[in-house]
Amino acid sequence: MRKTPLYDKHVALGGRIVDFSGWALPVQYSGIVEEHLATRNAAGLFDVSHMGEITVEGKDALKFIDYLVTNDVTKLVPQKVMYSPMCYEHGGAVDDLLIYMHDESHFLLVVNAANKDKDYQWIADKSKKFDVKVEDVSDSYAQIALQGPKAEAILQKLTDVSLSDMKFYTFKDNASVGGARLLLSRTGYTGEDGFELYLSPADACSIWDKLLEAGKDEGLLPAGLGARDTLRFEACLPLYGQELSEEITPLEAGLGFFVKLTKEDFIGKTKLLEQKEKGLKRKIAGLEMVEKGVPRHGYEVRLQDKRIGTITSGSFAPYLEKYLALALLDMGYAEIGQEVYVDIRGKERLAKVVETPFFKRRYKR
Repeated sequence: MRKTPLYDKHVALGGRIVDFSGWALPVQYSGIVEEHLATRNAAGLFDVSHMGEITVEGKDALKFIDYLVTNDVTKLVPQKVMYSPMCYEHGGAVDDLLIYMHDESHFLLVVNAANKDKDYQWIADKSKKFDVKVEDVSDSYAQIALQGPKAEAILQKLTDVSLSDMKFYTFKDNASVGGARLLLSRTGYTGEDGFELYLSPADACSIWDKLLEAGKDEGLLPAGLGARDTLRFEACLPLYGQELSEEITPLEAGLGFFVKLTKEDFIGKTKLLEQKEKGLKRKIAGLEMVEKGVPRHGYEVRLQDKRIGTITSGSFAPYLEKYLALALLDMGYAEIGQEVYVDIRGKERLAKVVETPFFKRRYKR
């Protein structure tokens, strides 16, 4: 397994290390529920150095990325961040990613760790008709996420950047935090306000320690992959390979807002336009368990002896104190209030379709 620059810190803090997409990362320290609630009520500190970073530079950078992804990149301005799916020609997703715009000729793409090599190859192959240079710069970055309602107060102790002036999905390049120069963005994957720090691997341990020290009286806890997953799940943020995949299009995943079908062209537009015009046959919907049971990824959703869908993500939601799930359901069964059954180890347990997101926090607009 590959180790992030913070591996020894995780071991020293008692983190339970697991193999995540070939990386040795902590699934938890004090416990998933405790780390989840700390992030919702105060702040959590996450090592996300396994994420992939790819730069696109050159005269055609803006034009190329706008063609590459479903969102409208022409709406981006420098120091802003955009979320977008990236699709195959058949409409299924290669990945979902963040796009950081330095200027029209210089972008940073942040992709999922498990997809990094595949994504890089895809982007490099598609770039050949454009005047751009594509480079995998993942090894140049460590990445730390500070998330939660007290994230701003904690981070402000270590930087002269006026964080209250930073809006959600904006970033500062070459910001000084704890004596290190780094890219600082107001982004995250928890459903909370918070920040992500892209920094030199050589600075990672020092900044990690300084953040923990700055937050020790604010309720900050180091948090692992387990809490990261339950937090994103409560907020109904998609996980590639579950809510979004090569087989599940962004429209089926409920990401239509990020698919700009009025754009002149992008990879997958023809199929996605066709899918929208014909009408979706299935979509991601939220479920709440009525009868006792833990819905898990891959479990069947059934009604009247018929399979009508599959659980994509499911668990106990610690902050909401409910057993919830996201499921890919046939359209006829996705209405709010619809009763369905989840097949949990051979026993059908009653659930109902509920509104999503399950949890919604106000971000810094």
